Amino acid sequence: MSPLEKLFGKTAQLTVLEYLMKNKGEINYLSGIAQGTGLYHSSVARVIGPLLENNIIIEKKIGKTIRSFHLNEENEAAKLLIKFYNELSILMDDKMPSPDLKSPVVNHE
Repeated sequence: MSPLEKLFGKTAQLTVLEYLMKNKGEINYLSGIAQGTGLYHSSVARVIGPLLENNIIIEKKIGKTIRSFHLNEENEAAKLLIKFYNELSILMDDKMPSPDLKSPVVNHE
């Protein structure tokens, strides 16, 4: 389970956002995002709208019908989301249960 999913639950929009953060710097197509996230193509197309409107991701058209997307790493909100995601991942990894223990192991350094 991803760090975002642990805190906010599983939503298609968070799944797509997390996929794009993990693949930042890469060009992604709707079908590739759908395949990589396990979501339907139509679900990806639907949840990408608000991310585009808020300039978190950028769309580039290739030809007349192919749409590509990438994380807008210049956008201040996207930068904060990336930082939050990275720090949350570290925090959640520190609290992951040890394989031989049932309670979480917390690093108190």
